[in-house]
Amino acid sequence: MVIHKCSILADPDSPGWEFAEKIYNELRMKSDLFELNKVHIKRFKDGEIKPKIELNVRERYCFFIHDSNSKPSDWFLELALINQALVNSSAYKVINVLPYLKFSRQDRKDESRVPISAKVIADVIGLYANRVLTLDVHNLAIQGFYDTKIPFDSLYSFPTVITYLKKHHPEIIDNLVIMSTDAGGAQRAKMFAKCLGIKDIAVGYKNREKAGEVEKLKVLGDVENKNVLIIDDMVDSGGTLIKAANEIRSQGANKVYAYATHGLFTKGHKEVTDCFDKLFIADTIKQQPVINAEIISFIPLFAEAIYRISEGESLSELFKDGY
Repeated sequence: MVIHKCSILADPDSPGWEFAEKIYNELRMKSDLFELNKVHIKRFKDGEIKPKIELNVRERYCFFIHDSNSKPSDWFLELALINQALVNSSAYKVINVLPYLKFSRQDRKDESRVPISAKVIADVIGLYANRVLTLDVHNLAIQGFYDTKIPFDSLYSFPTVITYLKKHHPEIIDNLVIMSTDAGGAQRAKMFAKCLGIKDIAVGYKNREKAGEVEKLKVLGDVENKNVLIIDDMVDSGGTLIKAANEIRSQGANKVYAYATHGLFTKGHKEVTDCFDKLFIADTIKQQPVINAEIISFIPLFAEAIYRISEGESLSELFKDGY
């Protein structure tokens, strides 16, 4: 049996470097086959870029941990060029670790003459990469965009969040209702509630006039005299979360909390955090210290998943009590 060394690759000048470095430190406690490899990106005056991988990757498992903080256009271009560089450098396997998979909301043709951008991302990744690893992808159907030869693994955040709440905020779980902001996330809310031993969930129904703006939000489910934890895969401007919080408070909810995996906060934090007794966010996107918000780290989960992939072990075992 050939034993392949493993490279953890990231851009040392990006905000995501710290995330990648901490994953590497976790992995080094499991195996000495992992090395940390820097990808330097030279930027020309006209806007072109030229990535260069610092160390040899020949015949190695290459886990490229891409920075989720960069602009979508930069993120896309860097991903494509670095993947090609890895293949051209004789990497054994190229695994894209994308903590937040950008363009995943554009997963269908919802009006005339627009691209299905999530499919374009899948096609470009499929040119060079062998596998994709992400967290709480916006729509699980996106995995169908990827070639059958490219496994697409979307890790679930709910076990880590539940463990965190039980350890640090057990008072939240008492008399709790789990709520999804829309019907699309109802299954996520249902399984989240199941793992907590909660039977009741609430589901929001939202009406948008245009992207990023929610006009009305109604709630299906009983939240009166209950604590409510609203869960979502991301918070963009926060409009949906704000309207959901205001609506359930008007219906007599006691305390209102929220958990969103990917914190974009395109209109800032304060207006969103002020609506909740506490807001929880994952560390897939680097956050500045925010009043009334707590960051839940998924570094151990990504490290364990990467280790299992390198060892040929099951990822589903991580979630055997859930989905």
